[in-house]
Amino acid sequence: MNSEKIFKYLLASSGILIVLIAVGIVATLFVGSIPSFKEYGFGFIFSSDWNPTEGRESYGALPFIIGTLMTSILALLITFPFAFSISLFLGEYFKHGKLPSFLRSVIDLLAGIPSVVYGLWGFYALRPLISELGINAQGFGIFTSSIVLAIMIIPYASSLGSEVISMVPGSLKEAAYSLGATRFEVVRNVIIPNAGSGIFAGYILALGRAIGETMAVTMLIGNSNKIPAGIFDLGNTMASLIANQFGEAEGLKYTSLVEIGLILFIITGIVNLLGKLIMKKLSA
Repeated sequence: MNSEKIFKYLLASSGILIVLIAVGIVATLFVGSIPSFKEYGFGFIFSSDWNPTEGRESYGALPFIIGTLMTSILALLITFPFAFSISLFLGEYFKHGKLPSFLRSVIDLLAGIPSVVYGLWGFYALRPLISELGINAQGFGIFTSSIVLAIMIIPYASSLGSEVISMVPGSLKEAAYSLGATRFEVVRNVIIPNAGSGIFAGYILALGRAIGETMAVTMLIGNSNKIPAGIFDLGNTMASLIANQFGEAEGLKYTSLVEIGLILFIITGIVNLLGKLIMKKLSA
């Protein structure tokens, strides 16, 4: 057997292994959530009750699904103007030089910082500021955690965006300039249409990171098991709920947390699938 066949089999085995791992994760979560599903059925998704009191146990995932979507989407909205500006700056306006090199290093550093460090910074620096501004009495809540999430995901969106923008063919831009287009018109009519799918992919990657983030959100969201009334209210996400309560869970509560993990997995998969479909339309 030559080296080419060995390499081919190695690649095929790696692909099959990834598929088996994904199937194994889904199967494990599904089996673990069966008792909860038998007890509540699909009503578990739409129920807002979370009462672990023995003898009056009642569990529902709706507050945590809403909390997850609110924090993630708000973080993405905060991220967009900053990440897009950085992408244009590094990918088109200033590709070379000390300042772009320094900025890329800072972005790489931000991407590598553990989430618990972001959580500590948010707890000791951002939370008191939010409290002093009168947005929230204690500084916790959806808004606070979304700001920290936005800072965490900016590197993912901006890095991929700048790479895609820098790959737009120079001949297209030169043709536009030769016809009298301004820099802004080239960005709007040439760069964004050609790099749109890649830029969007960066935001999907960032959204996926935001949906699954645990430690930073757990430290700042307030850990309330009620449906948040607004972006300045306390809340909980699916990931933060599991992190807070899984260690002491047993019985029906344990299986309910496993089912929430399964729902989180499904939501992440749906987001990625929708992202791929939209990217295909943008690149068509």
